Amino acid sequence: MAGRIEGKVAVVTGGCSGIGLATVRRFAAEGAKVVIGDVDDANGSRIAAEVDGAFVHCDVTNPEQVEALFRTAKDTYGSIDIAFNNAGISPPEDDSILTTDLAAWRRVQEVNLTSVYLCCKAVLPYMLEQKKGSIINTASFVAVLGAATSQISYTASKGGVLSMSRELGVQFAREGVRVNALCPGPVNTPLLQELFASDPERAARRLVHIPVGRFAEPDEIASAVLFLASDESSFITAAQFMVDGGIAGAYVTPL
Repeated sequence: MAGRIEGKVAVVTGGCSGIGLATVRRFAAEGAKVVIGDVDDANGSRIAAEVDGAFVHCDVTNPEQVEALFRTAKDTYGSIDIAFNNAGISPPEDDSILTTDLAAWRRVQEVNLTSVYLCCKAVLPYMLEQKKGSIINTASFVAVLGAATSQISYTASKGGVLSMSRELGVQFAREGVRVNALCPGPVNTPLLQELFASDPERAARRLVHIPVGRFAEPDEIASAVLFLASDESSFITAAQFMVDGGIAGAYVTPL
């Protein structure tokens, strides 16, 4: 049986861990050729070999490396049908606006927001030339709601990803390119584990707001990415795709 994205070519940034890694594996299982962009040289080639894909070392804040990532995908496989712009950080020094310094603010903005701008700018010419493509940008539920535990630059960066995705989705809709913002709730990934490792109370405060009572697993988010990447979502663009365990719909949560 053919997969849901059989024969398509996908680029995934941040593909060596968390949501990105789960998506790389899901895309490959559903028939896509996957090109991973990441700075994790130790694992990138191994994961690419596991899924019969390719790995390109890519610092997503570097325009030349981003352009090389997408050029490699096009040159190697002949097209770029899917771009999952997913790389991001959430360092502990990004906290309240009262304590987060300018260097921490700028670093998060560069990795989380400027990188999505660079990736979209690099991939759009390929998709416009072939008159088709699906771009999925990782935003967050905090792009829609205020965060219970403050991460001021992260929240602002994800709001920017959401707004940019919406604008690009509208701008290029009639040229065959769809652009959507994925808005996950808290996910059980190394990023979240690192954030809360030294502060269990902070994790508990985040968890109490989730109606389903748990964090998402990366595979659950990968399923949403696959839907947005596939032709099953052909009439969806410029959307905020919430996968948040009910957070955005809750006024209070049961205990």
